[in-house]
Amino acid sequence: MLLTAVWGSTFFLIHDLVTTLPPTDFLAVRFGIAAVLMMAIFWPQVRRLGRREWVVGLGLGVVYGVAQILQTIGLAHTDASVSGFITGTYVVLTPVLSALLLRERLPRATWYAVGLATVGLAVLSLRGVSIGLGEALTLGCAVVYALHIIGLGRWSVPLHATGMAAVQMIAIAVVCAISAVPGGLVLPSTGGQWAAVLYMATAAGVFALWAQTWAQARMTATRAAIVMTLEPVFAAGFAVLVGQEGLTARMVVGGLLVLAAMYLVELRGRGPGQPSSEVLHHEVT
Repeated sequence: MLLTAVWGSTFFLIHDLVTTLPPTDFLAVRFGIAAVLMMAIFWPQVRRLGRREWVVGLGLGVVYGVAQILQTIGLAHTDASVSGFITGTYVVLTPVLSALLLRERLPRATWYAVGLATVGLAVLSLRGVSIGLGEALTLGCAVVYALHIIGLGRWSVPLHATGMAAVQMIAIAVVCAISAVPGGLVLPSTGGQWAAVLYMATAAGVFALWAQTWAQARMTATRAAIVMTLEPVFAAGFAVLVGQEGLTARMVVGGLLVLAAMYLVELRGRGPGQPSSEVLHHEVT
């Protein structure tokens, strides 16, 4: 939940930045800084990784980097509210792809929660949509995000979570840097832009990727995806508190539906005294 609050706080910052800074250049600078910081902070944990953890971490990092590029370029070509809803469809795609790729059987309560969360996202974010370049790129981003969530749930384990987060960040930085090369790297030009980039490199970069990798070593991919639907709820809250937008009935109703979905998957999906009716894949492999 703390992770989604950090993500939600960055949405309006990114939307403003990509109007003056090329999206891939912004990502290259953001994740380049984050990669250097994570390697400096978590080098002892990285050194303890084996070849398998390096391969998995780099692979997941490439997946996450592609998702970031698709989302950020898409955000430059569509409204922020529409982008937020389409990105949030990973809450539906995650269990569907888990069932197809991993043959994972999910409790009925989880599917109800997926439906509730989807309706809540639509009420919160959607004000009409047509399929253009931005929407198509953002939908592709949602698919790739779902694959990343599934991959973390499948391969992240508590012992190596911190080191794997740092390795992922290296791959993300490389992918974003390669995407920025063709047009030449453009750096932020004002103090405000640098402050925003540094915040997103640290709080929404170093902390966020570490927190997601650590948390998903302890929970299933579908539960994680449903909890992550709080991101647009926090984004709306920050828009009201910081961006001076007005509080609307849509925000309240959509937010309550997302919270109801979380309650359903976290509490109703468990048996009495049981941690969860879903099993972590790395616990049985």
